[in-house]
Amino acid sequence: MTILVTGATGTVGSQVVQQLVQRGADVRALVRDPAKARQAGLPAGVELAKGDLLDVDSLRSAFKGVSTLFLLNAVTPDEFTQALVALNLAREAGIERIVYLSVIHSDLYVNVPHFAGKFGVERMIERMGFNATILRPAYFIGNDLTVKDVVLGHGVYPMPIGSKGLAMVDTRDIAEIAAIELIRREQSAAPLPLERINLVGPDTLSGADVAAIWSEALQRPVVYGGDDVEGFERNLRNFMPGWMAYDMRLMAERFLSDGMRPETGDLERLVTMLGRPLHSYRDFAASVVASA
Repeated sequence: MTILVTGATGTVGSQVVQQLVQRGADVRALVRDPAKARQAGLPAGVELAKGDLLDVDSLRSAFKGVSTLFLLNAVTPDEFTQALVALNLAREAGIERIVYLSVIHSDLYVNVPHFAGKFGVERMIERMGFNATILRPAYFIGNDLTVKDVVLGHGVYPMPIGSKGLAMVDTRDIAEIAAIELIRREQSAAPLPLERINLVGPDTLSGADVAAIWSEALQRPVVYGGDDVEGFERNLRNFMPGWMAYDMRLMAERFLSDGMRPETGDLERLVTMLGRPLHSYRDFAASVVASA
């Protein structure tokens, strides 16, 4: 049978596809433009299904013959609707096995739109009786590629992540865990019970901690830019819609008030599943500096 991957050309989804192919899985990728998807590097052996999560007819076609679904939604105003349409059509198609990419603390950051939306999807997966793994990643380490020029050029780490600490995670680890869970569910003789897995990195870092890592990597001082969430929102408005910039500001406010910390046993569970150490922020900083 076939594993369908949504969001297959994005940062996480494309890596999930690669991980599945390496494991010999039969993979179908839902893409808006098959030609561009091939150009973007999706493997030749991956079947492409043209469509999107609001196109009911294309989803019905994409779901035919699918046994396991990797559901990933981008942050959009209609994210919740997209997910519910996909879940209902998956059930209609007889798909019982799902891996859903949510977010850590979705049940805590209840005022943050994209967190609340993902928590709603989690609840619907449970209420609809799907046999699913819900993956809850923390802040993506790779998000900080967007601020590397500020760090390298001005010696300031500008992300307002506060002092509580974020368990930043590498997307390579997210994708590999997702593939492991998809294969596990796909190959199980009977559907497996629902479970949640927090996806975290090896270190829980404050703004000052991250600045210190950059200082070490660059061999010169880097300072933390502080907790200015208003300025953060204002800067984001230069390259994203206002609603999304405000969503990100609300998230940053929860970074400051609550942090994004792992639960007991999260790290050990991930290392056991991967059979290797998790990628670290220090490794990320070193690679950025080496390629600069």
